[in-house]
Formats: sequence, C-alpha cells, structure tokens
Amino acid sequence: MLGLLWLWLGVVRAAVPLDGGWREVREGDTPAAVIEQFRQGQLAAFDPSLLHGFPRAGMGTWVVLRPQPPWVDEERVLTIYPPALGRITIYDQKGPVANLSLDESGGPPLGHGRFAYRYPASVPAATLILIRLEPTEGLAPPLSFHLESLSSFLAHDANWLTLFSACFAVMLTMALMALCFALMLHDNTFSWYAGYIFCYALIQSVQTGFLFHPLELGWLAPSAGLLESAAIALSVAFAALFMARFCELQRFAPLLRAPVLALAIGMPMLVLMRSSSIGLLVDVAQALVDPLLILGAMLMLLTAIVAAAHGSRHAWFFLVGWTPLLALTALSTAQLSGALPGMGWISDASVVAGAFEAIVLSIGLGDRALTMRRDRDMVRALADNDSLTGVLNRRAWNEAAEAMLADSAGRPLALLFLDLDRFKLLNDQQGHRAGDRALIEVAEALRAELRPSDLLGRYGGEEFIAMLDGVVQEQAMQVATRLCRRVHRLEIPVNPEFMLSVSIGVAMRTFSDTLEALIERADQAMYQAKVNGRNQARMYDRPRGLENQPWPQVSEVDD
Repeated sequence: MLGLLWLWLGVVRAAVPLDGGWREVREGDTPAAVIEQFRQGQLAAFDPSLLHGFPRAGMGTWVVLRPQPPWVDEERVLTIYPPALGRITIYDQKGPVANLSLDESGGPPLGHGRFAYRYPASVPAATLILIRLEPTEGLAPPLSFHLESLSSFLAHDANWLTLFSACFAVMLTMALMALCFALMLHDNTFSWYAGYIFCYALIQSVQTGFLFHPLELGWLAPSAGLLESAAIALSVAFAALFMARFCELQRFAPLLRAPVLALAIGMPMLVLMRSSSIGLLVDVAQALVDPLLILGAMLMLLTAIVAAAHGSRHAWFFLVGWTPLLALTALSTAQLSGALPGMGWISDASVVAGAFEAIVLSIGLGDRALTMRRDRDMVRALADNDSLTGVLNRRAWNEAAEAMLADSAGRPLALLFLDLDRFKLLNDQQGHRAGDRALIEVAEALRAELRPSDLLGRYGGEEFIAMLDGVVQEQAMQVATRLCRRVHRLEIPVNPEFMLSVSIGVAMRTFSDTLEALIERADQAMYQAKVNGRNQARMYDRPRGLENQPWPQVSEVDD
C-alpha cells in the first residue's frame, strides 16, 4: 500500500496553471472570433486547474486557455481530466486540428486516464488554446485542463498507468480468488463478493477511461453510459447480497436484513426499467436511481454498524473496507454538482480505495473460510467421536474399518473386541456417574497403549473395539494381553471384592473376510474369554474340519 500511495502522489501533482474563459457555442461562431472575444474579456473566466462544470447541451461549449509566463518553447502536452464521454475538438485560429474521444480507434493520441494533445516545440508557448466541448447526452462531469512539458507528462502518465494497472489487477485477482473459493466451499458469499468487486472495477474502468485506453475497447464507448449505470446497480445488488451473508445479518441484525435484501432486488429492477423502450419506465428509473443509491449506501453502512455492535466479527471487515469507499463516492457525487473543485484526485482515489477494499474484504473472506473449516472440523469431530470417551463412535469406526480393510490387502490385520467385566455391577452399586468415569479412564488407557494408526472405537455400552493393521497373530495376542493388564492396573473398584477388568477376543482377518464376519469371530472369542474366567485375551479358535488360510508374514509384504 505504501508503494501505491507513492505512485498516487506522482499522479496527482499539480500541472502548470492556465488562465481560461468559456461560453456556449452559438450559430455562426468562428475560432478567430471566439479567441478575439476572449482577449476582450467577453468570456466567463474560470481556473482551468480546478474542476469546472460546463454545459454540454445545445451546440456545446467553447473553452479558451491562455498559458501564463514564463514561456518556454518546448514540446508540451495539453491534458483534459477526466476523459469524459462525448467528443472534444482542439482548434487553432483556422479550424479543427484534432478530435479527442473515447471511441476513437486506438484511443486518444496520448495519455491514460485523461485526454491528451501534444503540441510540438514549433508552436509558440504563448499561443492561445481553443477547445470545443461537443454536445452530449446525460450528466457531464466537471473538467480540468493542464499544460505541461512532454517529459513531465510522460512521467505522470507512467505513474498513472502503473498505479491503476496494479489496482485493477488487485481487484480482479481478488474476484477470481473468491470464485475459486465459492466453487471449493460451495458458499455463495464468495460469489456475491466476486460479482461486487468485478462490477466496481468495471465502473471505475469506465469512469477513468481505462476500459477504452489502454484496454482498447473503444467500441463500448457509445453504450458506456448504460454500461456504467448497469454496473453501478448490479454492484449495489451484489454488495447487499454479500453483506447479508458475510455479516450474518440474520443473526446479528435481523430487522435490517429485509431492507438490505429488498435493495438487492430493487437495483436490478431499475436497470431493467431504464434499458426498456417504455418512456415512462425509463423516466421513473432515472428519477429513482440516484436517491436509491444514496439511501442504499447509507442503509448498508448503518446495518454494518449495527451488526458489528452486536458481535459480528466480519462486519468490522466490511466497515473498514466500505467506509472509505462510501466517503469518496459521496465526495464524487458532490463534485458533480460543482462542489470541491480543487479535489481532482477524488476520482482516482476511488480506484485506490476499491483495491484497498478488495484486499480488506478478501482478508475477511479468508477469515470466514478458516472459521467455516474450523466449524466443519468441529462438527465432523462431534459426529464421529463418542461424546463421553472421545474415541470413534460405532458408525465412524465402521466406516474407518471398512476403509482399512480395503487399503490393507496383502497385509495381516487383527480385530480386538473388548468388553468390560462386571460393568453392570459397577453401575448398579456406584451409579452411572461412576460408570461414566470408569469408561473415560479405560478409553484413555486403551488409547495410550495402542498405536496412533490403530482404530479404536466404542462399540456400545461397555464394549470397545480395535483394529490393528500389519500385525500377525502373536503380536495381536501380545497387544491384547497388554491391554488387559493396563485396564486392571487402573484399580477401578467394582465392589470390595472385584476390580474392573476387561475380556478381549482376537480374530485375524482371512482373505474372504468381511467386516461383519471379522467382528463376529472376535465377539465369539471374547465370550470364550468371559467363560474362562474374565480379565484375559482369547484368540478365536476355528472349528475343526475348516481349513485356515495362511496369511503372509509382515516381512513378506511390501510397504
């Protein structure tokens, strides 16, 4: 941002001052007669370095500029800012010498963000400059005129082009990034943001002339007025939709959500009315658009303030990005009515503010994406984990176990089915709180004893289940025996006679096993452990007469 500000200072430096006069064009005017009237003081005087509104109805307006001494005969450039819609003709005493227009093929002869005409050194520096502002429809923005050396002009022009190219690149990059997030996260908030930033960039590219030069889209100039109006209306609509979701108005400002959404619907309706061929609709839309824009901007500002005051974190991002832009828009609107003539930098500053807003809101969207990811992970954890013990619940364990079975083809795999001994007696004699505490302690002990890659879950009640990947039968029995000892060492009393223990059934996966078959065999082995005295591990005994398919050893399996 410091670099952008440095470039901006290079853009808005004042040029050499001029004296000026103007009057409306009348029938029978000649360039020589207009210049003579200026010399006799018959034209309305104005300061060309300040923004001044000129009538563009009727036949147009004559503008005469007189360079002030000291005069230096060198190449110099006349610039007209901003590059308004319509045609501007440069005259000498004999007649027209150049036409400046946004829809000229190839754009203006010189300059970006302003019209420019180059005077060679052979033209005396004291020569009066005659300009005709041709008539145009619609509201014409105020203009300022500057005359500067060619080297100074080129330096300013390079600064302008660098600054605005960077600003528009930032806005479009942020919009494209938001579209990518919208596709990945399936969240329309990012789509509304992208639409808003794109429309705002389009508005500024029309107002500054960037769309026509250097982008060379002069063929859009005849419809630039309608294009700008449509972009303004759509930008407000997208901004309202974006704000409603981004600032969570339904939660933090529910009473203001409906007016904001009504604004989002109303602005596109005005565009449709204005672009229709029905005169009444066009007139109504033209009368309503400016008041609705002002009221809409103030409504969104108020809504953001209310949402921020009620705890919306993202409303603060919206306020930081939106408020400078809103202030500059209000100042720019005031300039159209003749106020603030010395603040010619407002229009350019709006582009810089747009890039700043795009960056701020993108940071806010990044924060939103991280929040959404954290919330999604939290919801997923709550859905997958047992609320009491923190290990996988039965559904999540089954899904993970099926995936492990599919991924572990060619490797040995063991399933352990664990059932706490005399747990019902513990609940009956000490209460369910004691039973819950026992389940929590057992789960922590089992988790500490198993590897991170082993799947541990609560199968139901006092039953736990674990799947061990890459272990042979001897290793599986060693692990199961170790788990029995670990639970018994917790010394959780069931009653004065018994300590809490666990019985574990172990089953080794065979080539034809499904998860259900594997669990069933481990469950049968666990029952055998119960029958044989509890607090022990038991390997599933395959019935006689059923061949056992050997499983490859770990050393024979490729990693």
